[in-house]
Amino acid sequence: MTSTASNQTFVITLPDGSKREFGLPVTVLDVAQSISPGLAKNTVAGKLDGRLVDACDLIDHDAALLIITPRDEEGLEIIRHSCAHLVGHAVKQLFPSAKMVIGPVIDEGFYYDIAYERPFTPEDMVAIEARMHELIARHYDVVKRVLPRDEVISLFQERGEDYKLRLISDMPDEKTMGMYFHEEYVDMCRGPHVPNTRFLKAFKLTKLAGAYWRGDAKNEQLQRIYGTAWADKKQLDAYIQRLEEAEKRDHRKLGRELDLFHFQEDAPGAVFWHPRGWAVFQELIAYMRRRQQDAGYVEVNSPDVMDRSLWEISGHWQNYRDHMFTTETEDGRALALKPMNCPGSVLLYRHGLKSYRDLPIRMGEFGKVHRYEPSGSLHGLLRVRHFTQDDAHIYCTPQQMDGECREIVSLVLDIYRQFGFEDVRIKLSTRPDNRMGDDATWDLLEGALIQALEGMDLEYQLNPGEGAFYGPKLEFVLRDAIGRDWQCGTLQVDMNLPKRFGIEYVDEDGQRKPPVMLHRALFGSLERFTGILIEHHAGKLPAWLAPVQAVVLSITEDHTAYVQDVAQLLRSAGLRAEADVRNEKIGYKIREQTLQRIPFLLVAGARERDNGTIAIRSREGEDLGTLPLDQAVAYLLAQAQAPDLSTRQAALSDLRARLATYGNTAEAKAPQEASV
Repeated sequence: MTSTASNQTFVITLPDGSKREFGLPVTVLDVAQSISPGLAKNTVAGKLDGRLVDACDLIDHDAALLIITPRDEEGLEIIRHSCAHLVGHAVKQLFPSAKMVIGPVIDEGFYYDIAYERPFTPEDMVAIEARMHELIARHYDVVKRVLPRDEVISLFQERGEDYKLRLISDMPDEKTMGMYFHEEYVDMCRGPHVPNTRFLKAFKLTKLAGAYWRGDAKNEQLQRIYGTAWADKKQLDAYIQRLEEAEKRDHRKLGRELDLFHFQEDAPGAVFWHPRGWAVFQELIAYMRRRQQDAGYVEVNSPDVMDRSLWEISGHWQNYRDHMFTTETEDGRALALKPMNCPGSVLLYRHGLKSYRDLPIRMGEFGKVHRYEPSGSLHGLLRVRHFTQDDAHIYCTPQQMDGECREIVSLVLDIYRQFGFEDVRIKLSTRPDNRMGDDATWDLLEGALIQALEGMDLEYQLNPGEGAFYGPKLEFVLRDAIGRDWQCGTLQVDMNLPKRFGIEYVDEDGQRKPPVMLHRALFGSLERFTGILIEHHAGKLPAWLAPVQAVVLSITEDHTAYVQDVAQLLRSAGLRAEADVRNEKIGYKIREQTLQRIPFLLVAGARERDNGTIAIRSREGEDLGTLPLDQAVAYLLAQAQAPDLSTRQAALSDLRARLATYGNTAEAKAPQEASV
């Protein structure tokens, strides 16, 4: 590295390999200006030797530099972070006594936590957004200064920013701190930030919410202002349109309209399933039960309440205690409602000695679990305290681990495809700081997941430090119809819990060894997956999954008996069908049932009754023709067949064909054996 202190030049290397030579320290913005005025105008920040820096930061040595613009993902994050600071500037102008806390970037936006003597109102949020636009219109420069710790403390003491002072006390080793001045407003941050407010035009404040200091409900409550920001107005408009579409698809709203479920304060965070919603829920279980049976799983069930000692052995008591519901018996024993199914599965495995010939054992459970979630985080079906997991635990030898991992990954991807999710991303979460087991074990387990994914030629994203405390995991992220991502299924490989619980199998040499334990959930939470499906399909669930698959409608009261008999015929054939014989006009009934997202509407008048037929139309309004009843039943059964059943039937046909060859072989051998 050369330095200008000795009057030598230094070289900046750009991403295309070109080099630029300078004799004096230059800023990132200076380098951009030397390339083109247009690039300088769009420079948000720089990436110097792989590290993000402000556009105003000086460079005085040989380095590699990437200019960051709003088109870059890092540039968009910087814009969002700077918008959070702009919230602070506007709030302090409108509400001078407000205390600023923190304002981080989140997915597709940002928020700022603020302490104020009264709750902010929607009208306040409108005023804050308007003031932000006024400040942006000034195109003022955001000025960065790195100040000594003592000076930063004095600055915030003068301004009465108590929470900033608390944050500084949490950083005793920081001797200097980055300060960003927005005219008279100042905030503390590592940065980088935009050099000028002209980059912040495409933003919108989205909602108000409550929050707690440090995320702890025992601490004082703060107010949180959420917002979103984008590189330009076109991107912002597209995002707002997605928000509007998401609001139409909100499963809580559709749950009310379609009479699927409700929540109430008598059981916070738990679902009251109505008959129609319960039908969907049970259909999901039936589907997964069939898939697991075909994949060689056995189904089990373990108790909901178990002794504290089990949770201490598993490590959940030490690592998950705050999220567990507990009670104490008269004799002083501590019991816990299970937040996970793992210990119950282990005890089922431990009941009786296992041989290597028994492995792999694939043990599935539709287990009810209970987790204490803060009341502010509860969100319809998507975040509850009492839910059902399609949990499974596979016990196998180390040699079987790779094959079992691949089977699980193949199964989960196929299941998601059958539910209409073609875009699935995989994340690999590796060892966290707080973990059990030695590094050699973690190396082996992480290597097994990597080997399985790469062996299947699947791309994955690495999430360092995000694994479970007992093992690394894969997370499967689904992208829905309007581009939102949902993390659903997981696969964890674990050699720590088997050792802690002392479970074993006898290997080929008669030695007792702990098995590898794979933790697997494909839907994850069935409640949450139901909510995701409702929103993905905007309530128009596929015919096989719809709570009511067909409604038979009478044109007049004269056709009531026929309509009711047709509905009973459909139910007897295995369809979820209802009759609508209300004394209403047929057009009104069709509109109402269409709004209920019923896949098939069957209409009967005098002609249909007299001819033993039924007119069929889809919920999209398509006329599907008039069919004799037996043909109508066959058609509807075919349309309402679960996607796995056709696959199952094909597999059954293949199996029958193979079995038939055994009989043919026996017949071919019979004469020869007789002659002998």
